[in-house]
Amino acid sequence: MFKKRAIVKIVFLFTVLAYFLPTAQANIQDENAFALAKQNACLGCHAINKKIVGPSFQAVAEKYKSDPNALAFLKNKIARGGSGSWGVVPMPANSKLSDADLSTLTSWILRGAPNKN
Repeated sequence: MFKKRAIVKIVFLFTVLAYFLPTAQANIQDENAFALAKQNACLGCHAINKKIVGPSFQAVAEKYKSDPNALAFLKNKIARGGSGSWGVVPMPANSKLSDADLSTLTSWILRGAPNKN
């Protein structure tokens, strides 16, 4: 009887961990992406949910939600800058960002820039 209870408790604990671990990882990735956006002045022109100079991150996510090439396109746009996608105001290049940082930022933006801050 004791062994059954111990096994049930262990299974329960692993189930709880399996449920919360992806959420915890997503929160860490979101925090890292938000920090990158702050450090690289992205938030000077973009906000999570409203247009400033450039479109909101949520508007970008909505525009590209069904585009299978969005990740590569936006990584390139962030790295090289440019204009034309959202009007005439050019976005400056962020050529100092590593490919990993570009992937982190772009993935976060395409998820609608979830943020607890």
